[in-house]
Amino acid sequence: QVMLVESGGGLVQAGGSLRLSCAASGRTYENYAMGWFRQVPGKEREFVAAISWSGASTYYADSVKGRFTISRSNAKNTVYLQMNTLKPEDTAAYYCAASYVTEVAHVLIKDYEYSYWGQGTQVTVSS
Repeated sequence: QVMLVESGGGLVQAGGSLRLSCAASGRTYENYAMGWFRQVPGKEREFVAAISWSGASTYYADSVKGRFTISRSNAKNTVYLQMNTLKPEDTAAYYCAASYVTEVAHVLIKDYEYSYWGQGTQVTVSS
């Protein structure tokens, strides 16, 4: 079992930056890939970014490529999402997800591939 807790959300003006964190606890000694998703009420959950267990592989949605950066510290059992040049359309609840993998370079980009989810943190970007 892995527990995930997100933090770092808030209200920011368009063009600003935020850094989300996701702290993992529990069976963190096993290999697990992690990702970020977001959801707006009434819409489907959307993939944002993913990172492999090793951190060597990352993948981004086209809508955030070049603006967001995913990273992780396995020593701290934490994954980060640095969000720059934020836009009003980035407004959403952001969720961290994790799942065990056998390949350290494997990234997961589908929500059904993830076993564990955090409670989410709200990001609101004002125009």
